[in-house]
Amino acid sequence: MSLELLSQLESKVQAALDTIELLKMELDEERQNNAQLKQEQQQLVEQKQELEQQLQQWNSKVNTMLDRINQEVKEAL
Repeated sequence: MSLELLSQLESKVQAALDTIELLKMELDEERQNNAQLKQEQQQLVEQKQELEQQLQQWNSKVNTMLDRINQEVKEAL
């Protein structure tokens, strides 16, 4: 009877070890995915900043042109 219990215990321990190993592999995979997502996020943040800067430049140029047009209209009147 005790050999049977020991065998069952051994099977359960082995199953637990297998589960732990699978979980470790999944954790490593998720860490890699997380690192990749962080890198993509950083690239998107940089791209957003660049686009915001371009938008500011365009707004500045458009406002300058509008000011010139307004000035020309005022001078023409």
